[in-house]
Amino acid sequence: MHAQGCPQKMIDRAIGKHKPVTSRGLKRNANPKGKYTFGYAQDMAELRKERMKKPRKLLPGLKKKIISLIEEDFSQQQIEGRLKLENQPFVSHETVYKMIGEDKGAGGELYKHTRHQLKHRKRPAGEKIPIKNRVSIDQRPETVNFKLRFGDREMDTITGENGRGAILTPVERIAGFMMMEKPEHGKNTEELTKVAVRLLMAFINSVHTITTDNGTEFADHENIAKLLKTSVFFTHPYSSWEKGLIENTNKPVRQYIPKKTIFYTFNNQ
Repeated sequence: MHAQGCPQKMIDRAIGKHKPVTSRGLKRNANPKGKYTFGYAQDMAELRKERMKKPRKLLPGLKKKIISLIEEDFSQQQIEGRLKLENQPFVSHETVYKMIGEDKGAGGELYKHTRHQLKHRKRPAGEKIPIKNRVSIDQRPETVNFKLRFGDREMDTITGENGRGAILTPVERIAGFMMMEKPEHGKNTEELTKVAVRLLMAFINSVHTITTDNGTEFADHENIAKLLKTSVFFTHPYSSWEKGLIENTNKPVRQYIPKKTIFYTFNNQ
């Protein structure tokens, strides 16, 4: 109702809450840019729910199983999913993450099997964008946030050593279906456009939107939009969470194609 522009009084009546409760909910669950969206609010609610649960004691057998999966390069989320599929005692991915952190603090090496080896980078803030006629994600249809239709995509690139070489990775938001192809000439904008169009042309009737970041390799976005009869939107500077699906989808790939990889030895077979 909020996304449709309904007055807050109407929302209050619909959910049976007083105005202060609704106001706190809208403010508390707004994204880092101060905008409230259903998808982000739901993620935050589920995260808080997990954190408020009483800690569960890991039995030796379950802990051994988790360690075995970590050593097989399963991510925390994959371990959580595997245990659910096998009807094992429930354990959240945050519990696994904490376990890896404690192991690292004790001198263990489980962290070396994680995507980023528990390293986090701080990005600078800035608004200088060299891409002409870019369309902000603020203008993207609100329906994309609700994941109600097939055909809304996120797109990114995986780069090689010193930024040389690239692999284009578009992913569909509902199905999570990702394709990969290495442009012949790395991050060259024209070459990347050809690859993007070739990968998505088979779905031309269901390429509603494409969301990407502000990398200069996407400077030819107007041609991509024209050839695929779609709309291309750009996230805010240094706001990778706004296209979180492709960021998380690229992580397993990065585990086997680290950032210092030399791409010239790769082919698309």
